[in-house]
Amino acid sequence: MNAINSVLFTRAGWGITVLRIFIGIIFMAHGSQKLFGLFGGGGLAGTAQYMESLGLTPPTLMAALSGGAEFFGGLALVIGLLARPAALALVGLLLVAIFSVHIGNGLFMANNGYEFALALLGGAIAVLVEGAGRASVDRMIAK
Repeated sequence: MNAINSVLFTRAGWGITVLRIFIGIIFMAHGSQKLFGLFGGGGLAGTAQYMESLGLTPPTLMAALSGGAEFFGGLALVIGLLARPAALALVGLLLVAIFSVHIGNGLFMANNGYEFALALLGGAIAVLVEGAGRASVDRMIAK
């Protein structure tokens, strides 16, 4: 099996397919807030201000990287194309979010805790380990 097939190959079934589509939609929505200001988001400028308040610099680059990882990584998960690399990028993004924003607030979302990010992290890790699942572009290419 060559390197490309090892990235695309999956024996995972419908469960991972459903999981990656649902978390992909969530990531696309969050990325749309950060990049485009949709769904009540601050857009790139507002996200850059927030990144700067967290001490993440350079703020515009950090905003573009996080929004891009969420939007395009989410899109990749929804269609099942390069799902493992997308999941890896999202795992990195979520670890930064958990440890730079949420960890000090405890577990629960009501206090801006890390429970939601942790749930998304679990889903992203599942896709990273198992691949895109039954209904995916990755699976079609790997055949």
